[in-house]
Amino acid sequence: MEASGDTEEPPLPLALSRFQVSEEFGFLLPDPLTDLPAPYGPWMDIARDLPQLIRSHQLRSRVHQMPQLSTQHLRGREELHLAHLVLSFITMGYVWQEGEEGTVQVLPQNLAVPFWEVSQALGLPPILSHADFVLANWRRKDPHGPLEIENLDTIISLPGGESLRGFILVTLLVEKAAVPGIKAITQALGAILQCDEEALHSALEELAGAIQAMRAALRRMHDYVDPEVFYSVIRIFLSGWKDNPAMPHGLIYEGVSPEPLAFSGGSAAQSSVLHAFDELLGICHRHDCAAFLHRMRDYMPPAHRAFVERVRGASLRQHVLASGDARLRAAFNRCVSALAELRSYHITIVTKYIATAAAKARARRAQPGPAAGTAPSALETQGTGGSHIFSFLKSVRDTTREGLISA
Repeated sequence: MEASGDTEEPPLPLALSRFQVSEEFGFLLPDPLTDLPAPYGPWMDIARDLPQLIRSHQLRSRVHQMPQLSTQHLRGREELHLAHLVLSFITMGYVWQEGEEGTVQVLPQNLAVPFWEVSQALGLPPILSHADFVLANWRRKDPHGPLEIENLDTIISLPGGESLRGFILVTLLVEKAAVPGIKAITQALGAILQCDEEALHSALEELAGAIQAMRAALRRMHDYVDPEVFYSVIRIFLSGWKDNPAMPHGLIYEGVSPEPLAFSGGSAAQSSVLHAFDELLGICHRHDCAAFLHRMRDYMPPAHRAFVERVRGASLRQHVLASGDARLRAAFNRCVSALAELRSYHITIVTKYIATAAAKARARRAQPGPAAGTAPSALETQGTGGSHIFSFLKSVRDTTREGLISA
């Protein structure tokens, strides 16, 4: 669902609502639906029992018994997003139920065809993405309560218990912390058009504060997510079938394509937030990293992707340079520094939850007997999206630092 192609622009260059971006929730789906219409009960029944069905190795047989349902009764974006969330979680459970040694080559037609149709309607790929896992997968326990982790829960889950819940909800809170920064983008671009240096300075200060708040929210990962559970249990269910040694040939979507299709797994690189901030600040990543990041935009809702593309034309950096205003330059640099620090902190998190956890898993595998464990090994050095994780993250952090304007 692309943003409308009106020829007459609103007063500000980017009206958030035209890009399905919420003033209150940013890129998060506002108050997502938690149930589908009655005809889709068979999907919801399986989705609500996914952790148990996967643990008991019964999910694949349940899917084989599932009726093939028409998607024609789904109405509106919210129902489509919930259907995509439900079908993507069932798909990941189906593919990875037996771990990386027991993958399948074919997604059965009764799952593949409706998943494909819903994906086409939303402009999303037929795989679990950040748009499903985080943006559309949350609900308040008390509908009138605050958007805080104690009052939040996921709609659909996978194995991983409280650590999975924590991983999704902390990531959601990082997205929520970004909202003032998303609004600051429109304020900054409006200020440039109106040559209002004071308003531009205010917008940049707001953006720097939002990025710092995102880092503070990310810190809570340590409180809610166990590294061993994340690495050994959760991570495989975020893995895709592109650039993954465990599924080198991709996946056949029966009834959709006779040839295997390859899609990347869920990745933080699919979040529209940092893409939008990069475009505003004129951050130029190196070719291989830029190519990967650009490919990740195919996993964003099309309206969000359109928002990021519209920000790309921003001339903020040139405007700040041309102004010769030391206050503006300092505020701009605070934004760039905050973004680089956020990316450095993300590297710290990835080191703990992937590199250190992978080393411990390798040590366990080297031990004889049942204590060896079954942690997946195919993506030890790669992100679930398929990137070579540390070289990618460090390069992106370093090129962010290079975006500073020297005095």
